[in-house]
Amino acid sequence: MTAPAMPSQVRAAFVSIASPAREQLLEIRRMIFEVAQAAGVGPLTETLKWGEPAYLTEASKAGSTVRLGQVKGDARAAVLLNCNTTLVAGFREMFGDAFVYHGNRAILIDPHRPLPETPLAMCLACALTYHRNKKLPA
Repeated sequence: MTAPAMPSQVRAAFVSIASPAREQLLEIRRMIFEVAQAAGVGPLTETLKWGEPAYLTEASKAGSTVRLGQVKGDARAAVLLNCNTTLVAGFREMFGDAFVYHGNRAILIDPHRPLPETPLAMCLACALTYHRNKKLPA
């Protein structure tokens, strides 16, 4: 699947991100749309939150917002998540040191290394289904 056309304000936000993090974040954007389709969360809303590209399961309310950008002062690409969720703690438990984490709000990815596609796709799926999965019986 190819990602849909990008809204102009989101395109402008990506342009403001320095290379090579921008290229990696654009690849993660493509992954977000693929994962959303595979997870059956319905259409995504692509918008800006805090000036960063953000992906919401607004129609189905199945997941938590995923933002793409960088952490201030860090050249790495960042997948930013709601710090009030258990997502990053869960990723630490599942993937250990496969990623570098920023507190309870972000996965940091070195843009000079290959993208860890399989574990990252799993993280994106967890985020995009976060609310739907919280409602499942234990």
